[in-house]
Amino acid sequence: MLHRALHVRPLRTLILSSAIVAATACNMSVSNISQAPAFERFNVRSFGATGDGHTQDTRAINAAILAAAEHGGTVYFPAGTYLSFSIHLKSNVAIYLDRGATVLAARPASGTGLRGSVAAFTQPSVPIPADPRTDAAGNPLTYDPPETNQWAAYQDFGHSHFHNSLFWGENLHDVSILGPGTIDGQGLLREATDDDWGNKALALKSCRNVVIRDVTFFRGGHFAVLATGVDNLTVDNVTFDTNRDGIDIDCCKYVRVSNCAVNAPSDDGLCLKSSFALGVARPTENVAITNCQLTGFVMGSLIDGTFNRSNTRGEGPFGRIKFGTESNGGFKNISISNCVFDHSRGLALESVDGGTIEDITIDNLAMRDMSQPPIFIRIGNRARGPEGTPVGIARRITISNIVASDVQSRFPCLIAGLPDHPVEDVHISNIRIKYKGGGTAEQAAATPGENEKGYPEPSMFGTLPSSAFFIRHAKGIQMDHINVTYDQPDARPAVALIDVNGAAFEHVNVQRFEGIPLFELTQVKSFATEAVSSIANTTRDSVEHESVR
Repeated sequence: MLHRALHVRPLRTLILSSAIVAATACNMSVSNISQAPAFERFNVRSFGATGDGHTQDTRAINAAILAAAEHGGTVYFPAGTYLSFSIHLKSNVAIYLDRGATVLAARPASGTGLRGSVAAFTQPSVPIPADPRTDAAGNPLTYDPPETNQWAAYQDFGHSHFHNSLFWGENLHDVSILGPGTIDGQGLLREATDDDWGNKALALKSCRNVVIRDVTFFRGGHFAVLATGVDNLTVDNVTFDTNRDGIDIDCCKYVRVSNCAVNAPSDDGLCLKSSFALGVARPTENVAITNCQLTGFVMGSLIDGTFNRSNTRGEGPFGRIKFGTESNGGFKNISISNCVFDHSRGLALESVDGGTIEDITIDNLAMRDMSQPPIFIRIGNRARGPEGTPVGIARRITISNIVASDVQSRFPCLIAGLPDHPVEDVHISNIRIKYKGGGTAEQAAATPGENEKGYPEPSMFGTLPSSAFFIRHAKGIQMDHINVTYDQPDARPAVALIDVNGAAFEHVNVQRFEGIPLFELTQVKSFATEAVSSIANTTRDSVEHESVR
C-alpha cells in the first residue's frame, strides 16, 4: 500500500513512486528511474519504512535518500517512530521530520560489553525497542564503523571519527535537516565506541551550505551535532536536550546559530572548537550566535517542561557556551549576543592547543544559578597537536552587558594566561554579578599553581584567593561600570592582579566588608582606578606587592 506524502500528487508522480518502490524491492539502482520531477518529496514509507518503533527502517530510509539525491528533493518522514542505524546523508537532499515523527537510534544486537554504559544514560520514558536482529529485510545490525583518521591522536575519539553516527555526511553540499520532528539517540553512547556502536546523532565533515532548523535532538550521545569543516552553516530554532555536548562547531567558517535552546547537564551546550581532525590547524571563524538559551537541567526536563534542577553534585551542571578545549586552529571574528544561561556554567574561552582567540565580542547575556563564574578566559599549554605546537594567543576580546545572580563563589571571574604568554586587550563593561560569598581568610592566603598543562576549567586552580575577579598573566585589561554584590560576607579581596601590565578600573562598585582589601596587587605595572567604590583615585607605575583598600 502506498502511503500518503505531504500533498496529493498527480498520477504520473504516483506511478514514479511505485516504480521506485519496485526498484528498491528488486535491488535495482535508483538511477534506472528516469524523468523524475525536480524537488520530489520522497516519503520513507513509500520505500518500506514502517515507523512502528520496533521494525528496523535503516534500509528504507537510505533508499529514500539515495532516490532524492539522484533527482534532488526532500526525504519526508510522516508521524511515526523510525528505528535506524547509520543514515547516509547526500548532497542536494533535505530531511524533513514532520510533527510526531521520530528517528530513533537503534541498539546493536551484538554484545560488546558496553551495553551497561548505554543503560546508564537512557531516559526510562522511551521504551527500548525490540531486538533489531528480527529484521529480515537486509538491514544492518550495527552502526557504520569509525573510519580511519591518521590525526586521531590530536583530539578526542569522538572528534576523530564521523561515520559511527545515526546521521552522517562527508564532502557534501546543500544539505538540510528540518523539523518539527525529533532525532532521539537512545541507542547511542556518550563515550568512545567500538565498531558496533554509534556515539553521535548527527556528524558532518567537510561540507558546505548546511541548514539545521526546527528539529529537536534528544539524547544525542557524545555530540548531538558535530560539524567539522562545515562552511556556511545555519542552525536555527533547534532544541537540544542531551546527555553530553549539544552542538560542536569545529573548524567551521561562516556560521549562524540562532534561537536555539540547549540543555546539556553533563557537558558543554554550545561549543566552538578548532581541532586537528582535518589534518590542518583550521580556525573556526566568522561565527554569529544569538538569541539562545543554555541550561543544565536534568536531561529530558527541558523537553517535558519540568526544568528539573536536582543535579547539583560536584561542580554542578555544564550547559555553557565554550571555546575549546580542542583549539589548534583558534577562534576569530566571533559574535555572541542576547543569550540566557540558567542552572549552568558561564562563558569559557580557552586556547590550550596553540590557536589564537581574537576579535571576539560578547554582549547582552543574562545568567542565574551559576555553578561556575560568568567569565573564564584561559591560555594554557596542553599542546595536543603535531610536534612544535606553540602556546596560544588570546587578544582583542570585548565582553559587555552581563547580569549574573546566584553565582557560586569558589571561583570568581578568571582571566589567566601563562608567564610570557599573557591574555591581551580585554575590555569588560556594564557587568552586574551577585555572588553567594562566604570566602574565608584562609582562602584569601592561597597561592594557586600555574597548572600549565592542566585541563582548562576554573577548578584547575582550586579555590581562588579573590571573590570577584582573578587576573594573572595579562596585558591591557580595561574594566568599567562593574557592580558586584554578595549574599553573605566574603573575607577575600575582591580583585587579585598577578603579573599584569596595564589595568584600568573605572566606575566599579564592589560591596565592601570591613578590613578586606579591594585590590591585591602582585607584580603589577600601569595600574589605575577612577570612581571605584570608596577608594581615592589611584595610579601605580609599578608594584611588587600592595593591598589597596
